Amino acid sequence: MTTATDLRQLAERAGRELEDADALDILRWAADTFGDRFCVTSSMEDAVVAHLASRARPGVDVVFLDTGYHFPETIGTRDAVDAVLDVNVITLTPRQTVAEQDAEYGPKLHERDPDLCCALRKVAPLEQGLRDYDAWATGLRRDESPTRANTPVVGWDEKRQKVKVSPIARWTQDDVDAYVAEHGVLTNPLLEDGYASVGCAPCTRRVLAGEDARAGRWAGRGKTECGLHG
Repeated sequence: MTTATDLRQLAERAGRELEDADALDILRWAADTFGDRFCVTSSMEDAVVAHLASRARPGVDVVFLDTGYHFPETIGTRDAVDAVLDVNVITLTPRQTVAEQDAEYGPKLHERDPDLCCALRKVAPLEQGLRDYDAWATGLRRDESPTRANTPVVGWDEKRQKVKVSPIARWTQDDVDAYVAEHGVLTNPLLEDGYASVGCAPCTRRVLAGEDARAGRWAGRGKTECGLHG
């Protein structure tokens, strides 16, 4: 068994050594190092990291959180990724349906206490879903928002005691667009309809000219993250 201390030291060393590495090489390192105990998480905003990971490790697990509040386009993107890519899509769901949550906490918890709603419908299911993995990959990028500016390509997820891999952390939106165009990667149709970052439907709006990509999430609130990444 690899201890948390071993994993943390491994993550910190890899973060330094792979800082300038190609995204595909970072994912190959993760796949070679962790094997079946490595997965990719995807919000199905696009399939860039899932596509990269399928090249590094065909059949890799791609974990998707179905909160019950997603746009139909997001569910459609998940289904398309499952059908087209050489990956194993795993859908996680919260303990309660939306109706059950409404019965216990009252309707529209996302309006009254968005942090609690995210904790119940995103954070808790992910904690459970990641239990069989030592490392997980995300699509975080440093240019998305100030809160993500210091994202390491490989780091230590202290809360979950796991290695966290962000292979496209150094990419810009232009890099993403170029990869999508070169490889014909699936993207969420909402990205062509004014949405720059796609989350749950009640808490996501189109972005305005000059806003950063995350400005459409929880607009009008101080909230900028759902809790999955800090």
